Amino acid sequence: MIKLRNFFLESFYVRIVKEHTPFTTYMSKTILCTIDFSASSRHTLQCAVSLAKDLQAHLTVLYTYRLIRVKNEEVVEGKKKIEAAAALNFAAIEEVLRGEGISYDFKTEVGFVVDRIEAFAKESSLGFVVIDKNMNVNNKEAFDELIEHLQVPVVIVP
Repeated sequence: MIKLRNFFLESFYVRIVKEHTPFTTYMSKTILCTIDFSASSRHTLQCAVSLAKDLQAHLTVLYTYRLIRVKNEEVVEGKKKIEAAAALNFAAIEEVLRGEGISYDFKTEVGFVVDRIEAFAKESSLGFVVIDKNMNVNNKEAFDELIEHLQVPVVIVP
């Protein structure tokens, strides 16, 4: 964990020096971590928890999904099933968050992850976005667009 914390501190220091942003402005903000319940996103969540703990920040865990209508199923019914499954999956990994002394919440939203991150950044006081490097592999164009347009530091977890 020391290596991880050093990485965060070095990256954080570089961002502050470049943009002359006071350290205290990041501490009072929310960290947004996107997950898809894969093993790599669980690791990403652990990194986000470490960062939130170090900076005494609130952590929002975001799961995005596409709403695709299944034959003979109402859209609302399908949405409820997906969100119920997401809540169960989150409960299974929530032990990563418990006992860490941080405040957190879990959100499920319909849409593309990049669009949801950008919307969240506009609506709230966002300090960092923590994402899995596999997001880059899955949709490089959207990932590059996110990095280019997002006005907050992004931590990419290998």
